[in-house]
Amino acid sequence: MSITCEDVKKTLDWISSFGANDTGGMTRLLYTEEWLDAQKALKEKFERLGMKAEFDEIGNLKGTLEGTDGTGETIGTGSHVDTVVNGGTLDGQLGIIGGYLAIADLLETYGKPKKNLAVFSIAEEEGSRFPAVFWGSKNLFHIQNEEEVISIESIDGIRFVDAMHQCGFDFQETKDSLMDGIKQFVELHIEQGNTLEMEGKSVGVISGIVGQKRYNIQLKGEANHAGTTLMKYRHDVIQVYAQIVTESIAKAKAAGDPLVLTFGKINVKPNTVNVVPGEALFTMDCRHTDKEFLQSFTKEIENDMKRIAEEHGVKIDIDCWMDEEPVPMAEEMIEIIKASCEEQKLNYRVLHSGAGHDSQIIAKYIPTGMIFVPSIKGISHNPAEATKLEDLQQGIEALKYTLYKLAY
Repeated sequence: MSITCEDVKKTLDWISSFGANDTGGMTRLLYTEEWLDAQKALKEKFERLGMKAEFDEIGNLKGTLEGTDGTGETIGTGSHVDTVVNGGTLDGQLGIIGGYLAIADLLETYGKPKKNLAVFSIAEEEGSRFPAVFWGSKNLFHIQNEEEVISIESIDGIRFVDAMHQCGFDFQETKDSLMDGIKQFVELHIEQGNTLEMEGKSVGVISGIVGQKRYNIQLKGEANHAGTTLMKYRHDVIQVYAQIVTESIAKAKAAGDPLVLTFGKINVKPNTVNVVPGEALFTMDCRHTDKEFLQSFTKEIENDMKRIAEEHGVKIDIDCWMDEEPVPMAEEMIEIIKASCEEQKLNYRVLHSGAGHDSQIIAKYIPTGMIFVPSIKGISHNPAEATKLEDLQQGIEALKYTLYKLAY
């Protein structure tokens, strides 16, 4: 048997109905009615296939197809079920329905596996409703910090704890039983970039997930009259900001791939046409696959920013509020996925992930691999998010034969 494009479309359309909106996109936020309906529907779907389906305390869902060897060793796959606000129909849920379709086809074609096969519908990854990310995967390994979420609220004033309780879930008190016996994990996901599409590849085998450093940087100069303050007497935060961006971007381009550097947000005071700006708060995001390079490059940029600010008589405060190390995928998993692609003559290449995924949490504890499919024009977190059905089908085939090698 094989998984057809029609199978993929039908299953995607079904899961996308939970949270669909009239823009063609979807909104399915953690602990909302749409989120709960999707999880319950997936549980029923898993059970109809003959899986044992169960929730943990916080709302992660696992469906397990029991193997024949009786050891309890389990090969896991899956991704997150939540979305961003008005997002697309592939991010996250592709990994869930892809895992389901792969396991269903393996069962029909080869019968029961030797090892257990499990598909996870992870409760949350995006942080779109509440300011907390990886709540689902962190709970799988009991590394969540409950103090971080006890007092947080959504933008419309709903408390995290109240929303969780309303859906019938609560804080996890002990080690998560869903992870019992999980020996290896593989996640299928859209690329959310344009490398595979630009290079004409249908499948990406992921070598690792980049490290990320994110900053809030505050500049304090002196607001003054735009007409009467001569240029040589100004302490203009925008001039400082412009020089920082120009010099930093030039250094990033000189460093080359895979380094990326982004200045994504700026707030200026007093933000009016006839006043020299006296205060600014801006962000910086830097990513690389090599931990040492990421640290040395950002340290150099930090020193540059201090120098530039001092030259203009402007005070600077640099707050690095995120410092996530790069996470490599397991070599054994990379080689198994590559072998599956080669044996099935799938059109693939090896690349890294420039975005964060649940696999970066999981890979710290068990051998993990990732498979990408192309994103048309690199668009994601947007109703226009799309992938050709043929590429989706190839990605699920890569997942299927990887699971076959691991479990059969």
